[in-house]
Amino acid sequence: MYFIGLDIHKKTISYCVKDVAGHVHQEGKFGSTRRELDIWLRTVPQPRTIAMEATMFTGWIYDHLLPHAEKVKVANPLMLRAIAASKKKNDQIDASKIADCLRCDFLPECHMVSREIRDRRRTLRYRNLLIRQLIQMKNRVSGLLMESGISYDKYRLHNVGYFADLMASNDEISESIRPLLKLCREHILRTQRLDYALITSLERDPLISERLKRLKTIPGIGPITALTWILEIGDYSRFHTIKEAISYCGLCSAEKSSGDKTMRTPISKQRNKHLQRVLVEAAKLAPRSSQEMALLRDREMQRGHANRATLAIARKLVTYMLAVERRQRDFVLAGEFKPTAAA
Repeated sequence: MYFIGLDIHKKTISYCVKDVAGHVHQEGKFGSTRRELDIWLRTVPQPRTIAMEATMFTGWIYDHLLPHAEKVKVANPLMLRAIAASKKKNDQIDASKIADCLRCDFLPECHMVSREIRDRRRTLRYRNLLIRQLIQMKNRVSGLLMESGISYDKYRLHNVGYFADLMASNDEISESIRPLLKLCREHILRTQRLDYALITSLERDPLISERLKRLKTIPGIGPITALTWILEIGDYSRFHTIKEAISYCGLCSAEKSSGDKTMRTPISKQRNKHLQRVLVEAAKLAPRSSQEMALLRDREMQRGHANRATLAIARKLVTYMLAVERRQRDFVLAGEFKPTAAA
C-alpha cells in the first residue's frame, strides 16, 4: 500500500508518496486542474490511499480521486498539530507530514458528506448569504429615513402597502433619497422572491423531503432549521450518542482537565457555525410554540440567565431531531409514545 499526502492550494497541489516503511517514492507539484490531476494519477503506484486537508477546494478533488484510490481521507486542519507547530513549513513538508499521519493512522479525519448533500448544502448557504444582504438593505432603508428626520412605523416599514403610502404621502422625503429608497425596495423584493424559490426547491427535493416532513413535526422546528440540520449533518448515524451531536452543533463548552482539576471554558469554537446559529435562533422562538420548551426555559432561568436557558432548549431540540431521525417516525412526546410490540 502506498500512502499519498496532498497539500492543496488554488493553483498548485504538492504531493508526497510513501510506502509502509516511510520511504519516499515520489514527491513534487502539479497544477490544480482536472486534466493535470488525471495525468498525475497515471504516474502514481497502486494500491494507494490518499489524504488531504479540508479546504474550499477539497470537495471537487475528493470526488475526482474517489474512484482512483482504495480510500480518500480528508483531515481536519485544526487538528493537524504536526503541521501547525512546525518551525520549518512549506508545501512539500506539509504533504510529507500528511502522508506520515495517514501511514501511521494518526490522521484526524473529518466526515465528508455525499456529493448530493453538498450540492444542496451549497444552495442553502447561498440563501443565507441572500438573507444577510436582505437585512442590510432593510437597515439601509431605515438609516436613510432616520438621516432625513422622517418618522415611520418600524414594525410596518417593510410592508409593501405601507412603504408605498409613505413614499406617496410624505412630503418630507427629499428627492435626493427617493431613488435610493426605491432601489433598496426593489432589491428587497427581488431577494424575497429568490429566497422563496430556493427554499421551495429544497423542500420539494425528493432526496430530503421525507426527512424534512418528519423533522417539522417537532414543536419549534421550522423548515429552515430542519433543512439546516439535514444538509449540515448529512448522515445522522455517524453520531453514536446525543453528546456527540450536541458537541458538533457547538452547544457545549470545551473541557480542560489536568490531575484533579477540571475547568470548563466558554462555548467551543470547534463546531458547525451554520448549525449553531440556526439552533440558537430556533431556541429563542421555541417556547412560543411548545409548552414543554417554555417550562424548560423557566426552569433554567431560575438556575441561571437567558443564555443558559437558550442553550438548554437548543440541546433539547438536537435531542428531539436525532431521535426522530433514528426512529424514522414523526415526533411524539415521551408520555404519548407507544413502542411497537416485538414480534
